[in-house]
Amino acid sequence: MHPDLLRTHLLGLFREDQVSTDPRQLQVHATDKWYASHEPEVVVFAESTDDVSRVLAFAQEHGVPVTPRGAGVGYVGGCVPVRAGIALSVARMNRILEISPEDGLAVVQPGVITGDLQDAVKRLGWYYPPDPASLRECSLGGNVATNAGGPKCLKYGVTRSYVLGLEAVLAGGDVLRAGGRTHKNKTGFDLVGLFVGSEGMLGVVTEITLRLIPLPPARAALSAGFRTFEEAAAAVQAVFAAGFLPSALEISDAFTLRAARENPDAPRNVPPGDAHLLLEIDGQPEAVAGDCLKLQKLLAELGPTRLETAASEAACEGIWEIRRSFSYSLKATGLIKLNEDIVVPRGRLVDLARFSRQLQEETGFAVASFGHAGDGNIHVNIMVHPGDMQEKRDQVDAALDRLFRQVLAWGGAITGEHGVGLAKKRWIGQALDPVNLATHRALKAALDPRGILNPGKFLD
Repeated sequence: MHPDLLRTHLLGLFREDQVSTDPRQLQVHATDKWYASHEPEVVVFAESTDDVSRVLAFAQEHGVPVTPRGAGVGYVGGCVPVRAGIALSVARMNRILEISPEDGLAVVQPGVITGDLQDAVKRLGWYYPPDPASLRECSLGGNVATNAGGPKCLKYGVTRSYVLGLEAVLAGGDVLRAGGRTHKNKTGFDLVGLFVGSEGMLGVVTEITLRLIPLPPARAALSAGFRTFEEAAAAVQAVFAAGFLPSALEISDAFTLRAARENPDAPRNVPPGDAHLLLEIDGQPEAVAGDCLKLQKLLAELGPTRLETAASEAACEGIWEIRRSFSYSLKATGLIKLNEDIVVPRGRLVDLARFSRQLQEETGFAVASFGHAGDGNIHVNIMVHPGDMQEKRDQVDAALDRLFRQVLAWGGAITGEHGVGLAKKRWIGQALDPVNLATHRALKAALDPRGILNPGKFLD
């Protein structure tokens, strides 16, 4: 359908301020934080479930591609409208509809920013644990679409563990409600789980019922520098062997630390050494105080270059600022950061570090690794000079080929929290066996027979 005709049709369904072909809006909705870009023909700003239903009913009737979009801060091109058509924004659907401490839940629209929900429930003494690094930017609808994680998922689990129920609009406009307000529900198939992580290819989530837990009254953090990544990885195993389950356990390598030290906007308390370990515990004050002393003694015996302990909320946040600065510091190098959120069995952390160094030596691309040591979800960032992205695209893909093949050979996964999107589409046939991939496609065909929802991604 011609863009002018498409806009005319949509203006018959929506207010003028909900439909845009402004070049600036088309550009904004052409990309996320990955480098791929493709403009839609029109942007529709949905403000209700009914708006989403009308868009999808129209789109299915006319065969118009629809790419759902939340805050647009994903790392894999998941909301890039590669087939043009309609970019369907749910950013205006940004209300916290209910917080119920009695039921231990919150009901939200998909455009609610994750950090805003965390702040709102914390004021009531409750806790929503999933904490992606972009929590001040990312939306809960996007978290559901990618099954987002974060540092706290070691102890508390990823987004899927907190979605009790959802409302989703299917291709054609029908509204599905799955799950509900109960913390247990085994009525029928797990349709909630089906939509969490579906990357906008099965339907558009318009309301989410999220499980809350009581806010732990105390927390403590430890920051330890080590001479080598191997020593830091050994410390990870030592913590678990001693019977501790931290709420978060984060590791980083030499390149990442060097970038943070050279970034004037990063904290100045980055410890010396070529590896860093950040550990946090939470719970009742007496238990946290006792465990903190035991962990401090345990880590001190492993010979860190520096060991810092934080026992207050403000001091813990000061330590976390180191970790949160890593991604921004890597961007400050001026290199393009290809952020690969691979997962390896935890016992392979040292092997991954050695492989990353070997990959760097053989390809000439710098490799920076940091992330969630507690569950093996490490962000392996291949750093590419902007001028080389086109000229050396084949070499970049070859480096990624080697990384993903090795991760899969170890029994790992090519994505732990960002999703497949466009960035990992090339490797989906290696990550999923033929029967698995065929099952994905059968589900897609059943729920989206005309293939209008987020087309061009890994199921095409």
